[in-house]
Amino acid sequence: MHRIIEPSILYFGTPVILISTRNENGTYNVAPMSSVFWLGWHCMLGLAASSKTTQNMIQTGECVLNLVSVNEVAAVNRLALTTGSYPVPESKQCRGYRFESDKFGVAGLTSMPSDTVAAPRVRECPVQLEAIVEAVHSMAEKDSAERGRFIGIEVRILRIHADEEILMGGEQHRIDPDKWRPLMMSFQRLYGLGSPAYESVLATVPESVYGNPAEKGHPI
Repeated sequence: MHRIIEPSILYFGTPVILISTRNENGTYNVAPMSSVFWLGWHCMLGLAASSKTTQNMIQTGECVLNLVSVNEVAAVNRLALTTGSYPVPESKQCRGYRFESDKFGVAGLTSMPSDTVAAPRVRECPVQLEAIVEAVHSMAEKDSAERGRFIGIEVRILRIHADEEILMGGEQHRIDPDKWRPLMMSFQRLYGLGSPAYESVLATVPESVYGNPAEKGHPI
């Protein structure tokens, strides 16, 4: 029987990504987040308005979305309670966050140049999506308690880098879901994907019918 509940968060299960951005002094920031979804080569990100990542993205108009596999979970945990914002925003102080100027160093990650944006890629991540900001959306405008706390940022993917080990055999542009093991977050806990639960009817539709990104103005 169902019950009416009021959980504090609604993280029912989303992938973890590391967003890398460029700070105003030319150094780099990297931060984990999981409020994300994709539609074609566009992506929506839900971020705290006070986040250094949010501020960097609005200022520079770009970022790299580094998709995390289960192999990078230790780095995610090392970053989990750090922030590039100084002083630490009050909303993060109460949750135990601390300021770190060298986020890559703290995480044990390696920055590497991108092709189309100034923000760096994370070498250790199997998938790296170079992106530019398309639009910034205010959120919770009608909720006096939440207004101003969160921002929705729409980005457009310019270039995708994928480790050859997760590509489908005989395919140049397809990720093999049996090889790709994204790190997932569900109610603050981290999980990896297991074997497919069932055969997917949707998977009978060839990926190619969704369109060639190059025909939509995306460089490959």
